[in-house]
Amino acid sequence: MKEMIKMMVVLSLICGISGVTLAALKETTAPIIEEQVLTFVQAPAIESVLGEHDNNPIKDRRKFDVDGRTVTVFPAMKGGTLSGVAFETSAKGYGGSIGVMVGFDVQARTLSGIGITTMKETPGLGTRVAGHGYTTQFKGHSIESVNLKKNGGDIEAVAGATISSTGTVSAVQDAIAIFNTLKSQFAEGWS
Repeated sequence: MKEMIKMMVVLSLICGISGVTLAALKETTAPIIEEQVLTFVQAPAIESVLGEHDNNPIKDRRKFDVDGRTVTVFPAMKGGTLSGVAFETSAKGYGGSIGVMVGFDVQARTLSGIGITTMKETPGLGTRVAGHGYTTQFKGHSIESVNLKKNGGDIEAVAGATISSTGTVSAVQDAIAIFNTLKSQFAEGWS
């Protein structure tokens, strides 16, 4: 009986030490992982969706709370004036979530472009939503009516990738809703 209690105490100590070590490791690596995602996943998409700017959108990013979730907004400044913003949203695709970086022209109230950041879509089919022909349809598009042609809009779906196309458009529509919620805060300035 004493031997069993001794084993339980030792096992509990090992589990406790392992748990504390893993928690500390996660806390230590979280900022490093975030920086890597910003640099190698989001930065190329941010640069492709924002118009001309003379600031560093990643350095000048700001977090906003929108409907219980935190949204990181990347600003594009030109001559000290906010000209555009970009942020990432996601929606369900065929193979999982599709991450979409959506850029907005603040003055014109139009989309300045989209960039696909993450996806697990079928190679050769669903992955074509990241292609130039599909994503360019969003550049300069009004934020009032973004939808696929089959749903009454003017965005042409990728042939054979209807679920991926629908997911991408859903992510853009979510971004538009967030933009409309935050636009009054953008008007107040970005200093």
